[in-house]
Amino acid sequence: MAKSNRQSLKEAGAHTRAKGKKQLDPLPETFNSYDELAEFWDTHSTADYEEHFKEVACEIELKRRTFEVPIDGEVFTKIQRIAESRGLSTETLINLWLHEKAS
Repeated sequence: MAKSNRQSLKEAGAHTRAKGKKQLDPLPETFNSYDELAEFWDTHSTADYEEHFKEVACEIELKRRTFEVPIDGEVFTKIQRIAESRGLSTETLINLWLHEKAS
């Protein structure tokens, strides 16, 4: 379903451009600074320039590690309530407390 919606949006964008309703600025060959690059993409949609992009293969290695530490059920429930009252996830609150204690 999501793929057909994506395709429909893509076709709709091509249809709009084909009708000439949207005049596109030419894509610069280079940018003189990151600010200039950011300004361009802040004011333009990448969907309008798809023909200029190429597909690339890449691998991503996530470096985050997770450790399991047994916690008493009642203590964990109390921590969950405190985290919720502060608008934090339980994991974030525990990591903040551990960081404070370890410093």
